[in-house]
Amino acid sequence: MIEFQHISKVYPNGTVGLNDINLTIHPGEFVVIVGLSGAGKSTLLRSINRLNEITDGQILIDGKSITSAKGLELRRMRRDIGMIFQNFNLVKRSSVLRNVLSGRVGYHSTLKTLLGLFPKEDIDLCLNALERVNIREKAYSRADELSGGQQQRVSIARALAQEAKIILADEPVASLDPLTTRQVMDDLKRINQELGITTIVNLHFIDLAREYATRIIGLRAGQVVFDGPVSEATDAKFSEIYGRAIHEDELLGGNA
Repeated sequence: MIEFQHISKVYPNGTVGLNDINLTIHPGEFVVIVGLSGAGKSTLLRSINRLNEITDGQILIDGKSITSAKGLELRRMRRDIGMIFQNFNLVKRSSVLRNVLSGRVGYHSTLKTLLGLFPKEDIDLCLNALERVNIREKAYSRADELSGGQQQRVSIARALAQEAKIILADEPVASLDPLTTRQVMDDLKRINQELGITTIVNLHFIDLAREYATRIIGLRAGQVVFDGPVSEATDAKFSEIYGRAIHEDELLGGNA
């Protein structure tokens, strides 16, 4: 369970990124966060693993505050949170397997990981993660030899190898074509359903949110303006989230 308790974020220039957010995300949910650029989607998502530090409030994960965690405790809490980025965040010159193995660094000493001394159990775990996203045959290819969709699947496999209990995905399909978009979203949904991993995804496209989410959270100017099941996410509600009528490119047009 993830609990946001009166979360606010004010940037040094005075811009309010988040304004008194109160949310509870339950284990196993597939939550999609929607809103305009600058609405606070990435700020909210990245506050969960403290890639963005909040100004006020606290975030609890299974009853423990990650906001106040330090040192080893923070490292252990972050170990349970996998992150999938829009730009894949891979070491392009390294092999696919080595990239997936980076999900295991939280379980070993810094020296061992620098030397690449991972036990066979880790290698098997990573190969199985690649199997789950249907690219095991690419294990020994360089990451930069893969298509964009395949690279995003590597990042999903990395989160699986990490044995994450929570997956955060920040606009994971923004740079992908329509077919690849659905393949990546299908992977995320299947993993959520089969493994029960709590999944939180920032998306720009409304039809994708409706198709894959179990719950949609709408942000506008750093505040929650909608929080409910997909069945309640009507066009009128989306117009409230976006502050205007919905454009065709915010449905399933454009690149998704």
